[in-house]
Amino acid sequence: MKTDNQNVDIVILGTAHPLRGGLANYNHRLADEYLAQGFHVKIISFSLQYPNFLFPGKSQFSDEPAPNLDIETKLNSINPLSWIAVGNYIRKLKPKMLIIKFWIPFMGPALGTVARIARKNKVTKVISIIDNIIPHEHRLGDRMLAAYFVGAVHGFVTMSDSVLKDLATFTSKPALMTPHPIYDNFGAKMLRESALEQLKLDASARYILFFGFIRDYKGLDLLLHAMADVRMKNRNVKLIVAGEFYTDAQPYLDIIQSKELQSQVILATDFIPDSKVGLYFSACDLVVQPYKDATQSGVTQVAYSFEKPMVVTNVGGLAEIVPHGKTGYVVDVDPLKIADAMVDFFQNNREAEMVANCAVEKKKYSWSVLTEKIEKIVSLIN
Repeated sequence: MKTDNQNVDIVILGTAHPLRGGLANYNHRLADEYLAQGFHVKIISFSLQYPNFLFPGKSQFSDEPAPNLDIETKLNSINPLSWIAVGNYIRKLKPKMLIIKFWIPFMGPALGTVARIARKNKVTKVISIIDNIIPHEHRLGDRMLAAYFVGAVHGFVTMSDSVLKDLATFTSKPALMTPHPIYDNFGAKMLRESALEQLKLDASARYILFFGFIRDYKGLDLLLHAMADVRMKNRNVKLIVAGEFYTDAQPYLDIIQSKELQSQVILATDFIPDSKVGLYFSACDLVVQPYKDATQSGVTQVAYSFEKPMVVTNVGGLAEIVPHGKTGYVVDVDPLKIADAMVDFFQNNREAEMVANCAVEKKKYSWSVLTEKIEKIVSLIN
């Protein structure tokens, strides 16, 4: 679907199809929300997002069909001539808003340069939705690159209070927090039995799901140690690890072997395409996010979409959106505490009550709430 370039209200600059993953899904879903509200929306994505030597996964590209959105692939993250060209392109479009999702300082020079040029038309307000301003995995120069980007933006939306506080160490420009909206674009919840059948899983077992790209800060090692707790070993409960390794897999495989977890852990460690996300969430009973460090997580909002109770660790903004004892558990970053929560869930039959609570709680996280916050930020810009 193409938008008339003479009539563009909003440009979203960032990851989009054929690039894959949560960033693309977020931008697609935000564009859909603005289209539903009657705006004319264009997404400008990357012709090159990461050089291959910097990308930890197997492929940056999706095999899924393209969404019905106006997407142009123009921005090369490492080519300054591309930054200037894209900046001038947006400047001439004169959208009311340029919305940029920022998640890693590496992108600061490209996105910051585009924003600086685009806003020269004196019409376009640059709003950034900040995933992280200080990354989970620190590198030399991160703060300088992030500061360059921040200097190009008029106002900000963060998705956790912890990121809002981090952002305040960079700027006093207008900024508001609103939680990550629910990911409701992976289809409806399926019958558990049907999902298990399609995944070829034993319907007599119960299932815990660890979902998403596997990075060290996400704490899969903690969850594996929790699965080795004798209280879990004595239950017919299995762990599904669904997501691609973005780190060395061997330490995790060593834990599985040393703790004799081979029969308890199902490794689905290829990239999970959008069309299969619903299968894994429909099949599981409990979603566990044992993160060692976090700001917010899209996985939480996928779990809400499928009305799945969660165990999350008390880091970053995770505890802000999972009320303890209501839609799940908030625990310390400790395998014993993670195991305690999982045992309580299965032993005391918490599922029905927590699923009902998830169905209520998820109503708080609509995409219209996010767009309202963005409008509020625009109104605060001088």
